[in-house]
Amino acid sequence: MAFKASLNFRAGVVSACIFLSILGLWHLATSSGSASLAAATQQTAEQLEYAKMMGKDTAATKSSGFPTLAQMGETAWGHVSNPFYDNGPNDKGIAIQIGHSLLRVGLGFGLACLVAIPLGFVIGMSPLLRKAFDPFIQVLKPISPLAWMPLALYTIKDSTTSGIFVIFICSLWPMLTNTAFGVASVKREWLNVALTLEVNPLRKAFLVILPAAAPTILTGMRISMGIAWLVIVAAEMLVGGTGIGYFVWNEWNNLSLTNVIFAILVIGVVGMLLDLAFGQLQKAVTYVE
Repeated sequence: MAFKASLNFRAGVVSACIFLSILGLWHLATSSGSASLAAATQQTAEQLEYAKMMGKDTAATKSSGFPTLAQMGETAWGHVSNPFYDNGPNDKGIAIQIGHSLLRVGLGFGLACLVAIPLGFVIGMSPLLRKAFDPFIQVLKPISPLAWMPLALYTIKDSTTSGIFVIFICSLWPMLTNTAFGVASVKREWLNVALTLEVNPLRKAFLVILPAAAPTILTGMRISMGIAWLVIVAAEMLVGGTGIGYFVWNEWNNLSLTNVIFAILVIGVVGMLLDLAFGQLQKAVTYVE
């Protein structure tokens, strides 16, 4: 235990040093001299003119070039201090945008769980079905989720539902394959004990197979959630409307690089938190001998 605590502390120190080094390099890279300052002034004037033409608030248009740490701090504080504002379709707080993205991910991921886990159980318990389904899974699994977007938009004719469908598709395969593998890999001795005790199939599935396969199933769910969060950002760039992906694309069109970078950092932090949550669930169901 003491060794583990010491290792965690040293890893934390190294992480802090890396973080400070990145900030230091950022500061050095964005320190402008007199030559770059003149170019920055010219580009800033162009951005202000563009913002006026688009009817934007020119005060929100920051200086040009790669943003400095001070500019990033100002932008981050502006979003964090008022994350729930709503000034119309193209101007919503960062929390609202994240909420829309998480809602789409949650719906698509939940539908994938309802399909993939029961079907994975059936496939894993039947060698015949495992052989029969394998060609279809191997063909459909490598297809990029975004390749389904045009077909979804054509058939569903609703951008929000199409985004949920894409999340469903990309979340389905890791869960399905991991569930089938986990069920098929349950120790034969445990199944023989259940057979000896004449446990009915339903009780065997819930009391023997599910606890044994739970870590593998959670691994599939963890992978699926990571892919879903990755895909929703790209999907929202295509369908527009709301969401953190649309926020990134909209701020790029507004020439606001600080907002783009801030959104990228938020996407990374939210993805990390989702992964940590599933990691804790996986640890909770893992039996340590």
